[in-house]
Amino acid sequence: MTQSTSLFNSMKLRLWRRRMSVSSPRMTIRTRTPWPMRLLIVLLAAIAGAAAMWLYGTGQFLPVNPDNARAQLVEIKEQLDKVTVERDQLSTTSNAAESQLNIERSAQKQLAAQVKTLEAENTRLKEDLAFFESLLPNATGAAGVSIRRLKIDQVAPNQLRYRLLIMQGGKGDRRFVGSLQLMVTTLQEGKSAMMTFPAVPADQDKFKLSFMHYQRVEGVLTLPEGAATKQVQARVLENGQVRAQQAANL
Repeated sequence: MTQSTSLFNSMKLRLWRRRMSVSSPRMTIRTRTPWPMRLLIVLLAAIAGAAAMWLYGTGQFLPVNPDNARAQLVEIKEQLDKVTVERDQLSTTSNAAESQLNIERSAQKQLAAQVKTLEAENTRLKEDLAFFESLLPNATGAAGVSIRRLKIDQVAPNQLRYRLLIMQGGKGDRRFVGSLQLMVTTLQEGKSAMMTFPAVPADQDKFKLSFMHYQRVEGVLTLPEGAATKQVQARVLENGQVRAQQAANL
């Protein structure tokens, strides 16, 4: 009985060893990589390959030659100096053009002012010409004093500029001595009023007349604030008597 049990255990042990021996089937454990990770690896490999091809094409893999680098640096500096000179020349040209433009603008303003002055002078010369043309026929006309032209301009709300030409007809062998009187009709606060100039004795010298053939008279009259001018009448007086008169409306 004991011998049979020992024999059974021996056979069982042999069978177990045979199963655990080298001749038994092997089990292999494999790790599977997820497909997103595999796709990422492929993309990285492609990018790395493209970068390598680009670096090779541009010569980055080639060793740097110090002499070539110095030559390129000198060439770049020369190009920079050339560009700097061109920039300075363009800046100088631009400043000169701007200065010329400012000069031309200033000259244009001066010319415009001169044109206005010449136009005013031209108007004055035309008035003088008209005066002399009107004066010539009177040289052989009847003797006497007359007002040939009376002009009134509003230069300010309460100021009037007057200009008139007074002439003496005939041969002009006698000097006329007299005075000028201006009668200004105004409207103040809805009421009509009359003002006479010269208004004070101190202004009488400005209105004295003394001439052989003609005399030009001009000046500025100052009216009260708020007075609206309706009419100005000029009178030529000799010894207190009216020798000539003329009126102008505004």
